Amino acid sequence: MSDDHTHVQEFFGPRAAGWDSRFPDDAPAYAAAVAELGLREGDRVLDAGCGTGRALPPLRAAVGAAGVVVGADLTPEMLQAAVRAGRDRDGRLLLADVAALPLRSRSLDAVFAAGLIAHLPDPAGNLRELARVVRPGGALALFHPIGREALATRQGRRLTPDDLRAQPNLRPLLAGSGWRLTAYVDEDSRFLALAVRET
Repeated sequence: MSDDHTHVQEFFGPRAAGWDSRFPDDAPAYAAAVAELGLREGDRVLDAGCGTGRALPPLRAAVGAAGVVVGADLTPEMLQAAVRAGRDRDGRLLLADVAALPLRSRSLDAVFAAGLIAHLPDPAGNLRELARVVRPGGALALFHPIGREALATRQGRRLTPDDLRAQPNLRPLLAGSGWRLTAYVDEDSRFLALAVRET
């Protein structure tokens, strides 16, 4: 396991049991972001870096019983917390790295990724892997329930121009990884970047 994986697991593992209680009011923001993905009944969607599975219920509601919802995360404790919360009823949970997903190429209609991009060891390569599993014309949502400035304040750091989520940085990163940025919102109440999988 790489040092990046170990670092992610060491950070999230001990926090998993209390993660949802730290952010009890995020559910409406997750539901709104999922709605903007434009999922349809029967679609196949991945929650990449699903954590405790907070996006799984709105994803399941969007794709219905005929759809497929998969939640993938690198940290076993986060997936265990998702099971304790009953979110495994809304989607299949996989212990998996987004750098090497155990999914067929072009097998999905969309990817939802909340808070993921800041934890990617190879953002361009990892976004290419997400593009690999999505059909051409499929969608990607990069989401955070608070905006970049609010998140930096919460974490006690300054927002710098090299932030991956800044639009001037994110647009070329996505473009070089098989995605075209179609919408960008960065407000105190949320961050949402929508992209379409290029052919």
